[in-house]
Amino acid sequence: MAKLLNFVVIGAVLSAASACGHKQEITLVTDAVTIGPISESVTATGTLESETTVDVGTQVTGIIDKIYVDYNSEVTQGQLIAELEKVLLESELNSAEANVESARASYEYAKANYDRDVRLHDGKLISDYDFDTSTRDYELARAQYEKAKADRVKAAKNLNYAEIYSPINGIVISRDVEVGQTVVSAMTVANLFTIADLDRMRVVADVDEADIGQVKEGQQVTFTVDAYPEDVFEGTVIQKRLNPTTESNVVTYEVIVSASNPDHKLIPGLTANLSIYQSRESHALLVPVKATRFVPRDAGAEPMPSLSAGQKRVWIANGASLEPAVITVGASDGVNYQVLSGLKEGDRVAMEYSAAAVEPAVEDGAAQSPFAPKPPSHNKKK
Repeated sequence: MAKLLNFVVIGAVLSAASACGHKQEITLVTDAVTIGPISESVTATGTLESETTVDVGTQVTGIIDKIYVDYNSEVTQGQLIAELEKVLLESELNSAEANVESARASYEYAKANYDRDVRLHDGKLISDYDFDTSTRDYELARAQYEKAKADRVKAAKNLNYAEIYSPINGIVISRDVEVGQTVVSAMTVANLFTIADLDRMRVVADVDEADIGQVKEGQQVTFTVDAYPEDVFEGTVIQKRLNPTTESNVVTYEVIVSASNPDHKLIPGLTANLSIYQSRESHALLVPVKATRFVPRDAGAEPMPSLSAGQKRVWIANGASLEPAVITVGASDGVNYQVLSGLKEGDRVAMEYSAAAVEPAVEDGAAQSPFAPKPPSHNKKK
């Protein structure tokens, strides 16, 4: 049978003798079990960047002849965005084509001689030396012809590189060249533009080592940025990187959050303030955390059964008594617990006792202390 404790009904007055003759009014404060949202989250900060960012460059040396885009220009995949001067590249292609024709003629001549000498050598009409010489000339001519054709392909490709196209759909966030500028292709590709796809963004967040164990891939995230303080953006954890970063003796881990950005409000470089949710309920049964810490004045008369993991004890105000209840709790936001079992909506649980001093009533004609302050005089000087 549940243990029942009598308690003082709200408004009851307990006489507590004091030096000044005051009394105390002891009130039991209760609160109702309600339905509402609750969540557990980890907070972090991070920096926004585009999920897809491409540096567009050139693989040939030349002079910038035309530029068709600028900062913030929206581009589509395959769109022409710049051109190099083509005069030298076209001349290289013409030269390569001429070399192909020359090499082809030499190859055909050497092949005809070789075919003839094969028959003569088989008939013992020429020496081995003459046949070997003919064979060598044929092989060299064939190699030169193949090389000339490869050089023509290279020259044609370099001419195509003079026209620079966007590799993705996105927005130009950086332009590093001007018309007339010479770009040199050396060991690395000369960078001309940076194009970012702003439809999909990601946040590289730094999570403290104390919280990283609670972060898992697939968890929901909300975040804000200073540029739009009234807007709340949503995302999903897609990666938890295990490589730690230590700065000023503080260890953090990078967590990658993916976010949709259809209106392009989010731009690279913005600082995001994140809440990463371990649990999130919009319609949960809630009991105040304070109620689980309440202990009635007479609760020590009998020992209470111990609680298991995930269990809490509360006291339900039932008429003129307090009835203990063991509840199973889930998520907590520091103010409320989610109740999984043991309570129902509308139950009133004890929170605390409240004590207030009550001034004693003074009857008419009763003697007053000589040390008590005198009432103000109603006489006024005329």
